[in-house]
Amino acid sequence: MATPAPRIQPGSFLTLHYRLSGPGGDIINTFSDKPATLTLGSGELSPAMEQRLVGLEEGTRATFEIPAGEAFGDRNPDMMQWVARKLLVQMGDPDEKYEVGDVVQFPTPDGLSTYAGAVCQVAAGADGKPDAVLFDFNHPLAGQPVSFEVQVIGVL
Repeated sequence: MATPAPRIQPGSFLTLHYRLSGPGGDIINTFSDKPATLTLGSGELSPAMEQRLVGLEEGTRATFEIPAGEAFGDRNPDMMQWVARKLLVQMGDPDEKYEVGDVVQFPTPDGLSTYAGAVCQVAAGADGKPDAVLFDFNHPLAGQPVSFEVQVIGVL
């Protein structure tokens, strides 16, 4: 009698390919590269995506359509913040040019990690140089429907 394929449980260590896309196309796609490895419940995937993985058998390939706001929350207007040029110079390259659409990495206060913000607007000072930059710190798929495609390669 054949042993049943392992199923994903909370805490499972996984090897998988996955693709996250929104209305504008792919945000992450590992299918053309090496697969991802992660532990379910460690926060590497949103809870909405993890819930859809629980119970899937090793070898499964599936696509889930996640409603707007469920995967990464709703867009939060408080996550749109102006950052003074002076602070940007302290944190990075003083000659950095900021263009709308750029994604900039910032260190967390403890310095152990980073988070990202997308440039939405650049305000010039009296000298014509950027005085402040408006960043959007929302997840790029916040408030949007998400397509989550997964191929489960291994479950431990």
